Amino acid sequence: MATRDGFSMTAGALARRGFGDGTRAARLMAESGLDPGVHAAVIDSLSAAADSDQALLGLTRLVETAPDPDELRTALLDDPDLRSRLTGVLGASTALTDHLVRHPGDWRELRGADAARNPGTEELRAGLLHTVGADPNADTPVAAAGAADPDGPEHALRVAYRRRVLRLAGRDLTGAIDLETAAAELADLAAATLDAALAIARARAPQDAELCRLAVIGMGKCGGRELNYVSDVDVVFVAEPAEGVEDEPAAMRAATRLASAMMRTPGATDAEGTLWEVDAALRPDGKNGPLVRPLASHIAYYERWAKTWEFQALLKARPIAGDAALGRAYTEAIAPMVWQAASRPHFVDDVQAMRRRVLAHIPAAESDRQIKLGPGGLRDIEFSVQLLQLVHGRTDPAVRSGNTLSALEALSAGGYVGREDAAGLADAYRFLRRVEHLLQLHRLRRTHLLPSADAPDGPEQLRRLGRALGYAANPVTDLTTAWRQVAGEVRRLHEKLFYRPLLHAVARLPGPEARLTPGQAGERLEALGFADPQGALRHLEALTAGVSRRAAIQRTLLPVMLGWFADSPDPDAGLLGFRQVSDALGTTPWYLRLLRDDVRVAERMAWLLGTSRYVTDLLLRAPEAVALLADDADLARRPATALTAEAYSALRRHDSAEKAVGAVRALRRRELFRTAAADLLEVAGIDEVGAALTAIARVTIDAALRAAWSRVAAELGEEPCTRLCVVAMGRFGGNELSYASDADVMYVHDPRPGADPGEATRQAERIVHELRRLLEMRSDDPPLVLDADLRPEGRSGPLVRTFDSYAAYYGRWSSTWESQALLRAAPIAGDEELGERFTALIDPIRYPQGGVSDKGVLEVRRLKARMEAERLPRGADPTLHTKLGRGGLSDVEWVAQLIQLRHAHELPELRTTGTLEALDAAVAHGLLTADDGATLECAWRMAARVRGAVMLVRGRGGDSVPTSVRDQSALAGALGYRDEEDEEEGPAGRLLQDYRQLTRRARTVMERVFYDEP
Repeated sequence: MATRDGFSMTAGALARRGFGDGTRAARLMAESGLDPGVHAAVIDSLSAAADSDQALLGLTRLVETAPDPDELRTALLDDPDLRSRLTGVLGASTALTDHLVRHPGDWRELRGADAARNPGTEELRAGLLHTVGADPNADTPVAAAGAADPDGPEHALRVAYRRRVLRLAGRDLTGAIDLETAAAELADLAAATLDAALAIARARAPQDAELCRLAVIGMGKCGGRELNYVSDVDVVFVAEPAEGVEDEPAAMRAATRLASAMMRTPGATDAEGTLWEVDAALRPDGKNGPLVRPLASHIAYYERWAKTWEFQALLKARPIAGDAALGRAYTEAIAPMVWQAASRPHFVDDVQAMRRRVLAHIPAAESDRQIKLGPGGLRDIEFSVQLLQLVHGRTDPAVRSGNTLSALEALSAGGYVGREDAAGLADAYRFLRRVEHLLQLHRLRRTHLLPSADAPDGPEQLRRLGRALGYAANPVTDLTTAWRQVAGEVRRLHEKLFYRPLLHAVARLPGPEARLTPGQAGERLEALGFADPQGALRHLEALTAGVSRRAAIQRTLLPVMLGWFADSPDPDAGLLGFRQVSDALGTTPWYLRLLRDDVRVAERMAWLLGTSRYVTDLLLRAPEAVALLADDADLARRPATALTAEAYSALRRHDSAEKAVGAVRALRRRELFRTAAADLLEVAGIDEVGAALTAIARVTIDAALRAAWSRVAAELGEEPCTRLCVVAMGRFGGNELSYASDADVMYVHDPRPGADPGEATRQAERIVHELRRLLEMRSDDPPLVLDADLRPEGRSGPLVRTFDSYAAYYGRWSSTWESQALLRAAPIAGDEELGERFTALIDPIRYPQGGVSDKGVLEVRRLKARMEAERLPRGADPTLHTKLGRGGLSDVEWVAQLIQLRHAHELPELRTTGTLEALDAAVAHGLLTADDGATLECAWRMAARVRGAVMLVRGRGGDSVPTSVRDQSALAGALGYRDEEDEEEGPAGRLLQDYRQLTRRARTVMERVFYDEP
């Protein structure tokens, strides 16, 4: 044991400080001349290295080979920056340690101002060219014979390259530079190496250098200035005959020899090892094509033969060595082709398919360790960014960067990627590249695989990697956890962005339309069918003006959405509605992000706004409801229990009846939008529409009744002395409400025992009046009108009756029509026990024992005939009136109700308030033939859909099919009729034909069943 000034260097103490083998560490320290009292700071620095044992062994080797070990030990003590850089390198890279041992004086490369400074591109190029004796200022630098070391200029170049990497690693491993700086310097260093290698090639073959101009185009990570420590450097060669040389084939052969010689220099192996391979496989025709081509040949190839992936590769192309002017000419000629590649047929599909092929070829054993190619790896990020660039870069030069992080930042600034998504991808990219750099630094070998924990040295490698990343406490666990989290997040974002449907939509736009000028927009608007192109253009200008993120996203969306607006019945109304909704929600962070990231929402929104004034009005009152369009599940009818719970919660939250019922009416408004959207998008059928509209009306009335009851109780100072029940009638009771329907109801109350009947009635009337006031008070939400005209004695009778009064009236005065009306009565709010008693009271009346009498049947028939003659509006076409017209809703409903009056007393299945359920029961019991039942059902469904669609399209109720061609076309579009080839009548004509055909058949059945049968 050696101790000085409290510092212990026992094996146990060293193990606690992070050394794996304390005994060996103590011995190596002694051999290195490290005194625990004098060199405590050095030992602390070693213990903090990624691999303390490796760092200590490396320092020991370096001390053994250093010409002056004392100078090294003294420098380590006196210079904290040198100490942290050297121990960081020794602990992270055995390859750089070997370099230091081979060149023991090179530890000084990590010392002083130069070691801390980031060299510029020109400094790196000039330095390496000087190394081989070439003039960096010459147009075509040539290495000087005998200017390099005795082992040749190639060896000198490799040594100089390693020294530059050593300096870079010293700054990188101590956190003095970020990933972007390190990757850019590595790319610049590779470019400088190629320039120096080309200078050597010119010196070896001066006759070839005189025949040609040769430019080296960097591709991949080198082209994007984001190179790894060890990576193939992808290049493409372009050459032209030198000035005065007319023999192009000879010039190309000379250029090919120069390029081949240049490629061999960094890829050759000697005592310094191999730097990296130069890969020219991305050239036209790949490895089967000539290594070097003239510029015209490149252009011809890319114009005629190039595949999608080749343009994706060219996105990063930039001149890195050789003839600079020729390199610029190449990129200027090729770049326009790159940024129009997204217009190619199936471009997006091709890029996506290529990514899937890469994944498919990863060995299963490596998939969860591949940080480059695997799911959630670097390729997912790069492919996502490149696809977005190629699609949007056609019209936005700001995103045309070969650098992944720069491009991602530009895509975010332009609104093509959400800020959070861009930040998540950028952080993940930096993490993965940092891991990749550390993996490669260890032995300076090309690798992208995380060590396997099951391998013999896997845990040790993972520990070193984790410590280098700053995970000091639990390096293996923390690294593994971080990798899984990052990979999962990258995969999620990749799938979100890479497979975003908007990419297909934007890519399909002709190039000039992807970003419209005012003149182009006006022409396209007129061609698309906008009735007021100038008005539409004003909306577009208002939406896209300025430099805000909102405007940028709108500029991306609108060229695509114009086509969707044009597909809707009223493009002008759709665009106006979109502007109004966007004005209301434009500053809301999620709104434009939702439209951009989920193109189905934007497409659905365009269709709805251009189809339905009713939906547009609802959306303008509650624009946040647009979020419901993202998923069919969000458009599904919500359970009544969930609606009731939400309504009761609103009642509890607010301290006044007005505010509470206002919140409930807002809930109803949202549900009306949900139902209407599901209806128009064909997510819901007419049965679900009626059930949904009925359910939200019931919940709204029930909640408002509770609020009204509480208001009256508060005014009275006690609970009212009666019980109250609201009974739904008509289509409301039948669970068949439409958008334009009022809520037909009756009110029944029952005084509590001992209460004064007159006072109980007055209190019940106060509650009902308050209920109606709350439901109809002025607000942004649609009112819910309660219609009590179906009560006994109609409008002449009292609004509210006692239970006993109903019993007396029905016992003495009720007529057949009231029995028929009661077929659809259903308690929906208020006292449940009273509702059950009322149902028991009316069942014998609506389902009379023995069935309705012959006199009653005659009365029903006369009433039906009278209604047709008197209630059909003057001038209305009886073949197109959905409610009272021939074969319309009334015809079908009266057939069902007459069957119920006759047979429900003996057939419980007929005791239903729903029309279609009654028809099904009648067919099941042979009271209707299956064909007749189907005919009536189809007509009822068609009439109900048309009646609902009239309200949706026009924003106001109407029982007849519109007479104007424009309204008929809009109605047909809302009902799902589309233009078909070789069709003369068009969608509106087919709608009228189908409607008349179905209702004509239903009228025939109705007349036979309703009037002719006994």
